[in-house]
Amino acid sequence: MIIVCQRLLKNTKISGIAVFPFILLRKKSDKANKILINHEKIHLRQQLELLIIPFYIWYLSEYYFKLWRYKNPYLAYRNLSFEREAYENENNVNYLKERKLWRFVSYL
Repeated sequence: MIIVCQRLLKNTKISGIAVFPFILLRKKSDKANKILINHEKIHLRQQLELLIIPFYIWYLSEYYFKLWRYKNPYLAYRNLSFEREAYENENNVNYLKERKLWRFVSYL
């Protein structure tokens, strides 16, 4: 389910975020952004594979490790295994149909 949350996301650089089972968007017009929606759907699949709560624990742990390593929040974010998989495949609308289980692990 896609929800537009202008207030919640207005003071952030975030266009969209997946919080299982929802995709939260900053702008109503982003509902038509197939690339953004596909990116967030990839995250929903990752969350489901890891049974949701462990996904967030892994995501934050990996983020803080990468932040320590790169000393740069943006580089840490872009080098997360979950984000690397989502960014690399966001243009492929068929990706989730052909994606193998736990595919994000190959991006570690």
